[in-house]
Amino acid sequence: MVSILDQPIANLAAKIRSGQLLAVTLVSESLNRIRFHNGSLNCFTRVLESEALSAAAEIDRQVARGINPGLLAGVPFACKDLFDVKGLSTTAGAKNRIGSEPAAHDAEVVQKLKNEGAILMGTLNMDEYAYGFVTINAHFGATRNPHDTERLAGGSSGGSASAVSAGLVPFSIGSDTNGSVRVPAGLCGIFGIRPAENAIPMQGVFPLVKSLDTVGPFARSTDDLELVYRVLSHPSSLKTTNTSNVREDLPIRVARLGGWFERNATDEVLDAVLTFMARLDAKAVVEIPEAEAARSASIIMTAAQGGALHLDLLSKDPMSYDPAVRDRLLAGTMVPFSLYSQAVQFREYFRKQVAKLFESFDILIAPCTPCVAPLVEDPTVWIDVKKTLARASLGIFTQPLSIAGIPILSVPFIREPANSTQLPIGIQIATWPGREDLLFTFAKRLEQDGLIGSCCPIQYDH
Repeated sequence: MVSILDQPIANLAAKIRSGQLLAVTLVSESLNRIRFHNGSLNCFTRVLESEALSAAAEIDRQVARGINPGLLAGVPFACKDLFDVKGLSTTAGAKNRIGSEPAAHDAEVVQKLKNEGAILMGTLNMDEYAYGFVTINAHFGATRNPHDTERLAGGSSGGSASAVSAGLVPFSIGSDTNGSVRVPAGLCGIFGIRPAENAIPMQGVFPLVKSLDTVGPFARSTDDLELVYRVLSHPSSLKTTNTSNVREDLPIRVARLGGWFERNATDEVLDAVLTFMARLDAKAVVEIPEAEAARSASIIMTAAQGGALHLDLLSKDPMSYDPAVRDRLLAGTMVPFSLYSQAVQFREYFRKQVAKLFESFDILIAPCTPCVAPLVEDPTVWIDVKKTLARASLGIFTQPLSIAGIPILSVPFIREPANSTQLPIGIQIATWPGREDLLFTFAKRLEQDGLIGSCCPIQYDH
């Protein structure tokens, strides 16, 4: 039996708009789940219980007066702790920002969701200043994977992914600079999207790398993800998610990214991707020229821009930072401008190489991560036959595609036969900007055919 909170978002909102379901009931169910499971998962940094119940009561009053609260009427959500929330300090996961001046306004994306009736349940854990792929936070603690609480949820939007995977909220929002949506979505077995550049507004989001930062939602189905994406998108990009203009009779040309995108994958991950392609009956394999260099360019740009952003505070109070993040930011302050300029120039070259691939193919496929979720107590991955920190290396397959500026879905692959001990494996599905309609249509077909789909690792009885 599907619990109330686990129904499709559109169904929940429709029931609330019609009066069949009270928003207060839905929010209360979400709060109950958060109370029961957040202690073991550590998704939330703040739970806005009274505010959420008050907002839900107002939604119910609007419905009683015949007012339509919006597309997301009464649906609970939560946001990564780098989005401005009116009246709260935006911590960006950092101890040195606790107690900073409260935000005067909600971030634009938070306000967009509220305008459609969605109800904010709280703020979610992350790597400090979004600089990492693990959500191991020196102050707020580590967020854990609902599929195995001894393992990482990924990062930097780990709280956002874990909360949705565990069914605490139907959807959440995070950010993706170099893979911070795709990595945790893949490790937690849910859907996420890194949008094309400028598709979703960034106003009120604490930056890491302004030239690479994007906002992306998490959800447990393609339909749910698309609905939230439509609400968040700039009006000019909404038309790209109209799936009715995709011809069902035309084949979608699919290719798997080889070379760099398979070199450090574990056998388990590579087998999953190959099985995925076989089930699609897709045989094409292509390489993006200089994908490894693209990763290096993203690392240089991130280090340089991140270091410059934090230079003043680093010089005044370096010990207030998480040591692991502080060292990376300090290194970034020493990146020569000439090297940074080369990375920016390379990005333009690389985008042209990726664009050429999309002349021959509609969809490119790659794994989200080189392995399944690592252990919290041993946050490492094997790269080039050497153990390296997962904080920096879980995104080796997401970083090159980040600087391409393209829309990318992270989807959970369904392995057969199903095994309750299997950990999730995420697959990146990428297309060219302007083809988001095709991206969502393709993912929906895969979901309908049983190739992809998320499952809640926590079983609820009601």
